[in-house]
Amino acid sequence: MRELTIAGLAQAGGVGVETVRYYQRRGLLEVPSRGLDAGVRRYGPDDVRKLRFIRSAQTAGFTLEEIASLVRMDAMADRGPARALALSRIEALDAKIAELTEARNALVRLAARCGGNAVGPCPILSSFEKETPAAGA
Repeated sequence: MRELTIAGLAQAGGVGVETVRYYQRRGLLEVPSRGLDAGVRRYGPDDVRKLRFIRSAQTAGFTLEEIASLVRMDAMADRGPARALALSRIEALDAKIAELTEARNALVRLAARCGGNAVGPCPILSSFEKETPAAGA
């Protein structure tokens, strides 16, 4: 039974109405036909489930394109493609974690060098002023 308005759907999914509309434009959520009650569109439990699925997948780091693939896979019995997509996402997250860890470690070293009563330019500020090599150089 469809009983929620778009505002109710948005609230149930923890998003704004414009986010629901955006997902509809991207083809992630269906746009129900207008009902007999003043042409208001109504949403049901399956719409709430799908919206929550999309939000959870985003929280896990999937892109909207990947989520569209997951939504299509949702009805399939074949787990292989979903697992492959998840493994790919894990690999990307591991790379991002390594990058962030490297950045954190660099800042820890710079903060340590900047401490105390040393005189002269701050190593943190100086490190950001260094010229970076041009792309492809």
